[in-house]
Amino acid sequence: MQLQDSTVTGLLPAQPLILLAEDNPANIDTFSAYLTSCGFRLIVATNGQEAINLAQQQPDLILMDIQMPGMDGLEAIRQIRADCTLTNVPIIAVTALAMAGDRDKCLAAGATDYLAKPVSLKQLKTMIQQLLLEGGQNTLK
Repeated sequence: MQLQDSTVTGLLPAQPLILLAEDNPANIDTFSAYLTSCGFRLIVATNGQEAINLAQQQPDLILMDIQMPGMDGLEAIRQIRADCTLTNVPIIAVTALAMAGDRDKCLAAGATDYLAKPVSLKQLKTMIQQLLLEGGQNTLK
């Protein structure tokens, strides 16, 4: 087993699938380029309803923008969590409008963790690796 830049890498499933729910094309490009270079596979949703639909593909992790047109990320998270086959999928909520209480709102909606934009890509990768590792060892959180 060859480890890349982290001992966690060798413990993760091969090429985990991440659902990226994001409506900003520049952010989609940035996240997509970085995450695929880290060895992740991606599917992209540009609104909340599309994220709910694509979540049926059973991604290993969901990266959910909160501020999206139509259905926002909080409602999408609630609906994804209502699906019993998706209750253990880690969801990272991401928002540019970080206000007091936003983290609590995201966690209350069912997010596993929270990041404020601008996101540090290194921090994002570390968080993804930790959540995937935890999910692989403890699916009954």
